[in-house]
Amino acid sequence: MSIGNEFQRQAIAAHVVQRLAGPARAILGFQELLGEQARDLGLTHIQTDLERIGAAARQLNGLIDGLIEGKDCPSQEGGAEAEARLRHDLRTPLNAIIGYAEMILDEVGDQHQHTLGEDLGEILAAAAELLKQVDAIAGLSRGGALELQPGDQTEIDAAELERLLFRTEHEPWPDQGGRILVVDDVASNRDLLSRRLRREGHRVVTADSGLSALQRLNEDEFDVILLDILMPDMNGIEILSRLKAENRWRHVPVIMISGLSEVAAVARCIEAGADDYLTKPFNPVLLRARINSALEKKRWLDREHRYLQRIETEKRRADALIHAILPDQIVDRLQGGEEIIADRFEEVSILFADIVGFSPIAARLPPSDLVRRLDGMFSTFDLLTERHGVEKIKTIGDAYMAACGIPEPCADHADRIVALGKSMLQSLRDTFPDSDRFRVRIGIHSGPVVAGLIGRHRFVYDVWGETVNIASRLESQGAADRIQISEATRRALRGRWTLEPRCALDLRGIGAIEAYFVR
Repeated sequence: MSIGNEFQRQAIAAHVVQRLAGPARAILGFQELLGEQARDLGLTHIQTDLERIGAAARQLNGLIDGLIEGKDCPSQEGGAEAEARLRHDLRTPLNAIIGYAEMILDEVGDQHQHTLGEDLGEILAAAAELLKQVDAIAGLSRGGALELQPGDQTEIDAAELERLLFRTEHEPWPDQGGRILVVDDVASNRDLLSRRLRREGHRVVTADSGLSALQRLNEDEFDVILLDILMPDMNGIEILSRLKAENRWRHVPVIMISGLSEVAAVARCIEAGADDYLTKPFNPVLLRARINSALEKKRWLDREHRYLQRIETEKRRADALIHAILPDQIVDRLQGGEEIIADRFEEVSILFADIVGFSPIAARLPPSDLVRRLDGMFSTFDLLTERHGVEKIKTIGDAYMAACGIPEPCADHADRIVALGKSMLQSLRDTFPDSDRFRVRIGIHSGPVVAGLIGRHRFVYDVWGETVNIASRLESQGAADRIQISEATRRALRGRWTLEPRCALDLRGIGAIEAYFVR
C-alpha cells in the first residue's frame, strides 16, 4: 500500500520512526536491569557480554534519534546506496544485541535462566521487532510513494490529521473579534502587531509601558492582553503579578511576548499566571491560533463569571429567606450539618396575642382590606420582637405567638416579653382611631419548654410544653388591650412593673392559677 501525498507520507514516516524508538529504549532499559541482577547474583562472567549489549543498544538509539531529528535520513539523491548503508548501520547493533543475548542465555544455564531469562527474552523480542522494521526505515528516504507496513494506516489516520491541521486555511473562525491590549515599548513592534490583529478583525489598544498599560486597564475592559517582558519602567512579569492580584483583571488571558526563547523565561511567565507565550518574530499562523484560543477561554470565563454571580444572588436571596423564617442560631446549626434540632429550656417566657372579636370584623371587611390590616399589624409585631430581643414563633390565624429565652437563654426573658406586649398594644393604639382598630388580648407565662425544628420542605421552629398551654389559656381568659401574666412570670420579672392582681383563674386542664394584669 502506498501514500503519495507529501504531508501524509511525512506523517506516516514520523509515526514509523517514533514507533521504533520504543523497542530501542526498552532494550537499553532491560540491559541495565540485567546488569544489576548479574551483580546481585555474582555472575561476573557475563558482565562483559552485558556491556557489549549496552554499547550496541546505545549505538542503535543514537541512530534512531538521528532519524527522528532528520539528521541521519539519507537524502533522496543518495539513492539505493545510501539506503543500503542505513540498513547495514541499523542491523549491525541489532545483530550484536541478539547474538550476545543468546550467548548469555547459554552461559547462565538452567540455574539462573528463570531469573534472567525473562529480561533477556524481552531484549530478543524487541530486537526481532526492530529487525522487521529496518526495511521500512530505509524506505523513508524515498521521495515518492511510501510503502506501508500492515497496521500503519489503522494506527494513524494521516488524511484526517491533515484535514484538521489545515482547516483554518479554508474555514474562518466564527465571531473571532475581541478587544486586545498590546503592551510593548518598541513602537515598530506595537505598530506591526496592531495592524496584523486589526486585519484579523480585532479592536486593538496599545500601551508603550507598564504604567501606561495599567492606566489603559483602569479606563477600559479587554478580552486579551499581549504583554512584552522586557520594558524599561516595569517589566512584564511585574505587570502580570499586578494583574493576577486584582479581581477585576485576574480572569483576562495574558499572552507574554518576548524575544527570549529560553525555557526558564517561559516557565517563569507560566508560573506567574500567564496563559501563553509567544516569541518574536511572530509566526502569523501561531499568533492567530493563540489569540483565538485566548478569546475562546475569555468567553468561557465570562460565562462562568455570570453564572457564579447568578448563583451568588440566588444564595443571598435563599439565605435572607431562611433567616426570616428561622432564628439565626438555628440556621447556623442547620448549615453546620445538624439534622435533628431539639432542645429543652428551663426558663422561657411565652406570649400569645389574639384579636378580640375577629370573626365579625372579618365578615364586615373586604378580603383585601382584612389581609392588608392583618399584614400591617403582624409586620409591626415582627419589628417589635426584633427591637426587644424576642423570637417570633408563628402566627396562628389572627393570633401571634412569641418566646423569649430561646434559642439563646437570657436572664431577663420575662421583662423583655412584657415590654414587647406593652409595645404591641401601644402600636395598635397609634395606628388607628379607637373606633376602627384591632383590639388584642395578651397572655404570658414563664417556665420550661421543649423547642425544635420540624418539617423537611417547610421548616418550622416551634415550642411545646405546659408553659405554652398556660400562656394560651391566660390570653383566652384575659381582657382586650390588657396583658395578663401568671404568678411564675411575676416571680421571673427583674424590673419594676406595676401589676394589678386578679382573682385566681381556673384554667381548663391546668387548674387554679394566680394571675395579674400589667398596667
